[in-house]
Amino acid sequence: MPTVAIERSALMRALGKEYSAEEFDELCFEFGIELDEVTSERLEAEKGGRVLTDEMSSEEIYKIDVPANRYDLLCIEGLVRALRIFLGEYGETPSYHVVPPTREMKVFANETKRIRPYIVCAILRGLELNEDRYQSLMDLQDQLHRNLCRQRTLVAIGTHDLDSIPQGEEELLTYRALPPEDIHFVPLTEEEDGRKWQAKELMHFYETNVSAKHLKPYVPIIKDSDVYPLVSCGDTVLSLPPIINGRLSRITLDTKNMLIECTATDLTKAHVVLDTMCTMFGQYTSPQSYTVEQITVNYYDDNEQIIDSYASPRMHTRQESAPVDFINSLIGINITAQDMVALCDKLQLGPAHVVTSDEQTKSQALVVNVPPTRSDILHAVDIAEDIGIAYGYNNIVKLIPKTCTVGGEQPLNHLSDLLREEIARAGYMEVLTHGLCSRHENFAAVGKTDGGAASAVSLSNPANVEYEVIRTSLLTGLLKTLQHNKSSSFANGFQIFEVSDVVLPDDKHVSCQSIVGAKNLRRVCAVYAGPTSGFEIVHGLVDRILSLCEVAPNAHYISKSNTYEDKFKISKPNWEYDIVPFTAEEQEQGGQTYFPGRAAKVLFTKPDYNDGKPICIGTFGILHPNVLQAFDIHHPASCLELDLDPLI
Repeated sequence: MPTVAIERSALMRALGKEYSAEEFDELCFEFGIELDEVTSERLEAEKGGRVLTDEMSSEEIYKIDVPANRYDLLCIEGLVRALRIFLGEYGETPSYHVVPPTREMKVFANETKRIRPYIVCAILRGLELNEDRYQSLMDLQDQLHRNLCRQRTLVAIGTHDLDSIPQGEEELLTYRALPPEDIHFVPLTEEEDGRKWQAKELMHFYETNVSAKHLKPYVPIIKDSDVYPLVSCGDTVLSLPPIINGRLSRITLDTKNMLIECTATDLTKAHVVLDTMCTMFGQYTSPQSYTVEQITVNYYDDNEQIIDSYASPRMHTRQESAPVDFINSLIGINITAQDMVALCDKLQLGPAHVVTSDEQTKSQALVVNVPPTRSDILHAVDIAEDIGIAYGYNNIVKLIPKTCTVGGEQPLNHLSDLLREEIARAGYMEVLTHGLCSRHENFAAVGKTDGGAASAVSLSNPANVEYEVIRTSLLTGLLKTLQHNKSSSFANGFQIFEVSDVVLPDDKHVSCQSIVGAKNLRRVCAVYAGPTSGFEIVHGLVDRILSLCEVAPNAHYISKSNTYEDKFKISKPNWEYDIVPFTAEEQEQGGQTYFPGRAAKVLFTKPDYNDGKPICIGTFGILHPNVLQAFDIHHPASCLELDLDPLI
């Protein structure tokens, strides 16, 4: 959770009331945030072992933990506004006035798409800044950069004194991407008469100089790119996002009109960030508070044709709904729809109203107005959560459940936990691998045939090639584990296992009355790698697992055994298994996962499963050299993989 540090005196002054630490802590709890710590600059210095100086203040500082998705609470303006509305001392939720655009931001689309394709902008006019407001502006930018902006990789915020920017008709605001050797400007870190830096030289300085250590983490974002993003106005460079602004357009206490620009790789998050900045500091605009001026953003191609255009900021107020019965049921209360309408005003979701969602059942739905500050409202659950906060969790009456139940572990999970303990006792080390992998690793690398879309559940927009499909086998993850542990000793054998789920396409599987097109299967997979193939070791583990599950070998398997102890194993009635070698045809159809002639399948039979007919619940064998080569494994290895669902 993000932590916001605010001086106590400024906070109480803004709230218009004095609270003790205990009273404010209670208010925070009721609102759904937490007063984490009461400290001061001197106390922080003492804790950090720093030398105390006379300049260090003893002013109390409240450190408040806020939910990670409540970006409107990351500064004193938004926090105080939300608390006062919650307490009923603020009046109605602020109404935001959007002035149509008078300026244009020209984007060279084919240039910027190579590094940071998007930009959104806004203007706040008539600002009245003082030292506290200026510091709050800087702190909010830092908080957004750390959280929603993901350390400026997704969005970078730039604020500028609009009056210091050339205003002529020929002086267009432009956003483009140029080779670093073509960019020269005076950065914000320089003095008034500071030198002009070339962009590449500036990156090296920020990366190596101690005085710029606060900017060093952001340098790698663009350093190795062929082009750097650049916001400018005519010949004046405003910023080199996401690193630094230009000196000329810096914000000061005398700034009256402020330009805010956000460059981004994610346009949705850019709009959220810009809306947050405008709604927080729009309260300082004059002559009318909460007034924001839009800027038209036009994207041009190489032929100077507009290929996309929008006005920003959006500042949209949208409507979301939630069934009244759902809200009451989820919270555990029973209040009327009109009571919910009144509660919505406390969490900035008003004015709300009630509609009839079903004429036959006369069921009602609560429709709320979501302001641009509440980007966290995405689902009916979010509305119900806010109703619960406004109602007061302490006011919810504790009730004895109508149905008395005793919780317990699912049988499949219980079996999985027991097997984990026993396999570990057998000398195997448990690993936990990724559920996603590349299509090549899932099929070709382990000698299996890729059947296209019907063979695995694919991601429509994977983050990278390593996460294309959901695994259909646990073997891939174990082999990658061996690949990354080649420096370990294999002299006595390297034994690892995993008990986890795979996902297979299934057009008939029903979950919650819906055909989801896929199903989970619980499997156990183990790999032995060492000086020898270890086939007999893996074979022994197969027998051990089935013995623990009280499955007895059938007569055919016993007849091939050299001992008679299998006859006396404890088993469930008619639960039997057999181990049968792969036929030549099965070996060819199953691909080349196993070495030819060194693989077998496990056939399982129980009376109430598959009409009592044997089914294959798994395979084991010596891995094919091509598989080992695909994962750069230098030792022979054997593996097993069994389905656990039939063994319940």
